[in-house]
Amino acid sequence: MKKSILKTLQSIIQGEIFTGKEFLEFYSVDASSYQIIPKIVVIPKNEKDVINVIKIARKFKISVTVRGAGTGLVGSALNKGIILDMKNFDSLILGKNYVTVGSGTIKGKLDKKLEVHRKFFPPNPSIGSFCAIGGMLGNNSSGSRSLKYGSVIDNVIEITFIDGDGNKIILPKNKKIANKIFKFTKEMELEKFPNVTKNSSGYRIDKVKSINDAHKILIGSEGTLGIILSAKLKIEDKPKKRILFIIEYESITDASKNCIEINKIKPSAIEFVDRATLNHIEFKFDKKIKCLLFVECDENISLNEKKLKSISTGKIVQKLKKESDIFRWWKYRDSSLHYSLKSIKKENRIPHVIEDAAVSLENLPKLFRVINKLNKKYKTKSIVYGHAGNGNIHVRLISNRTEITIIKEIATQYFEEIINLNGTITAEHGDGLARSEFIKTQYGNNNYKIFKEIKRLFDPKNVLNPGKVITKKSTIIENLEVF
Repeated sequence: MKKSILKTLQSIIQGEIFTGKEFLEFYSVDASSYQIIPKIVVIPKNEKDVINVIKIARKFKISVTVRGAGTGLVGSALNKGIILDMKNFDSLILGKNYVTVGSGTIKGKLDKKLEVHRKFFPPNPSIGSFCAIGGMLGNNSSGSRSLKYGSVIDNVIEITFIDGDGNKIILPKNKKIANKIFKFTKEMELEKFPNVTKNSSGYRIDKVKSINDAHKILIGSEGTLGIILSAKLKIEDKPKKRILFIIEYESITDASKNCIEINKIKPSAIEFVDRATLNHIEFKFDKKIKCLLFVECDENISLNEKKLKSISTGKIVQKLKKESDIFRWWKYRDSSLHYSLKSIKKENRIPHVIEDAAVSLENLPKLFRVINKLNKKYKTKSIVYGHAGNGNIHVRLISNRTEITIIKEIATQYFEEIINLNGTITAEHGDGLARSEFIKTQYGNNNYKIFKEIKRLFDPKNVLNPGKVITKKSTIIENLEVF
């Protein structure tokens, strides 16, 4: 069968096709802990190639999984069939308050282009310089400044994509499809959706407030509804001034409670790091300090400084106004994942499957209590950091255990607690192999049934990235590369 597919692809596809062992191994991993060897890798040259790949896949009943830069943390871009690398789709056309980009465009390239015009695209994942726009759309990326500017889903105007039947669709322009999507909103139990300011779990039908929002159903869908070719993105003027405060706390609980008050001054970011990150910062902190908050404001600078000084329960140890100083300190925060890996011996790392939950800001102290409870029960330790202003905390677990089943046990309990707090099991990294099996629990049977109908509308033959978002299998501990 593989030979027949290969022969058919080679006769039609203008781009590159690979089946060599080294290529398949390269595309079998991403930044997650998973590994799945694909059968074929295609690097399409143009949209005709993408359409033909999907049509051939339908004919031969093989899957197509789209891939950007491979920086995903939950195995969203891994599968057994055809991997479609979109790196040739790197167009970039600048408009007045928008930019149209190909899905393979690396965000670092976009940032440089916008910087020349004193503009920026607000979502800023810490790995931003290296991730592809298509991947950011696929998992609804956010980053530190989503507190003020929103996630990717709040910053997209239009999406051009190929569905699972090989049709080219532009949303929200295609009113027929847009109306079909909007009809689903009437059936949803919106009270079952998490009460959070950022969410990348399931299909974000809750964001479709009218037919003009129809394109938002693609954002966070992890390539299960369509292969994105390009998107029109909102861009903003760069703030004229910024100020960054570094605040130290002797208690994580105090810091998490203080976030509620700090958020009232409407900062652009409130970020949290624990001792594992601050140990790597070139600054002398007292040994009693347990964590830091990074609080950034990009408007009403003087007024917000006064307000922050009056409401902060921690000690402001740095007030940074120079762009170079602000950049240097943000690099410390953005390196938290790297620092966490450096701090844990390889044999003590637990694959990061619970690393992206979010709750409402009021429930943030409870989230830290849940993490402590898990550490006690399973005799683990944890390194925590994240987007405290959005109640989104990244957790890296440390344990000398070797039983693989412990991962699923911990995740099941953790996600249950998060859902009980009306939170989301994933805020910005997507569901992928790590969390797709928990989506039905997150949203309830009725909403999950509608998710399946949405999947059937765009991909009736289940060709596009099967096993993600909609799945009958448990994949959380399957295909783990190393444990």
